[in-house]
Amino acid sequence: MSIWYGANVADENELRLCGDVAGKRVIELGIAPSPNSILMAQMGAKAIALDPDPQAISALRAAAERHEVRVECHQGDLADLGFATSASVDLVLASHSLAGVDDLPRLLRQVHRVLKPGTPFVVAMPHPVAAMFGPDQQLQYAYGANSLSFAELYLAFDRSNFRLDMVFELNDRRRRDAAAPSVLVLRARKQGV
Repeated sequence: MSIWYGANVADENELRLCGDVAGKRVIELGIAPSPNSILMAQMGAKAIALDPDPQAISALRAAAERHEVRVECHQGDLADLGFATSASVDLVLASHSLAGVDDLPRLLRQVHRVLKPGTPFVVAMPHPVAAMFGPDQQLQYAYGANSLSFAELYLAFDRSNFRLDMVFELNDRRRRDAAAPSVLVLRARKQGV
């Protein structure tokens, strides 16, 4: 098992973005379909999960109990990181959970506040170009019409004092003829204090 970045795409075993999490304090923003917080707890992390859906939190608690690991769970808006003190977190991971965020700059400021200097924020999301196409691979939207463009993402991270150090555009392994990569994975490091 490995940290999940999306269906049928490369995972942490291949991308190596999070590093060794043993003994580290990590936050999963939004619970992934295959909860990364449980996996990170199994690897020895002090795992914390935040999700706005109370049912997702309840399911995560039950899954953590079945796996006999401890995951600190918080229900709330993804930008509500008041439970974490400044510069106390070693890794924040958001796997396909930022699409519904209304105020991305606010979320980035909060993630920046809780991360230790130089530590990573890893984000996986539908690729902005893939968002232009429908399930039949036919063009349906103009670039940036129904998702942030890469330039908008880059500027949001830069203005929040993050430096992107890794960018992966992942293809669905089942499709050799895909019109665009299906998943964008970014690793940004906190700059400053």
